[in-house]
Amino acid sequence: MKTTNPIDAARIELLLSDLRLPAIKLMWAKLAEQSDKEGWPAARFLAALAEHEIADRGRRRIERHLAEARLPVGKTLAGFDFEAVPMVSKAQVMALTAGDSWLEKGANLLLFGPPGGGKSHLAAAIGLALVENGWRVLSCAPAISSSACRSHAANSRSKARLPSSTSITS
Repeated sequence: MKTTNPIDAARIELLLSDLRLPAIKLMWAKLAEQSDKEGWPAARFLAALAEHEIADRGRRRIERHLAEARLPVGKTLAGFDFEAVPMVSKAQVMALTAGDSWLEKGANLLLFGPPGGGKSHLAAAIGLALVENGWRVLSCAPAISSSACRSHAANSRSKARLPSSTSITS
């Protein structure tokens, strides 16, 4: 087994920091040792590093988008009782969570019904599912005007935004 020169290791750490590759920075030494021990080809070693970086970026992106979305905690589709609200189609809700066609068109999602019918829970659960599917959402309370919700979205630190009409409200 080869040992990595401490100067080379320090240089790699600095380079990975400059390149903003935090997952590779955390994993490279362990994977390098494993690849040396098992005789991996260079391409396999690089692929393993890249896979870790991509997975970590996806995890961090979802965490960041969930924080930005301001969704209520604990409201999931698994926790929604579709049998208690028979007028809500589980199949239609699941189709909405894909988000592909209706969000790309800039369509709105409006939920109506009597108090206690699960509108807020359903809106938050759909928002969570959309974030998990790679979409960005912003949850605004019904009392907040749509212009205030749009203003918050416009002032957010990220420039990549869905159309303003994709905010989830209940």
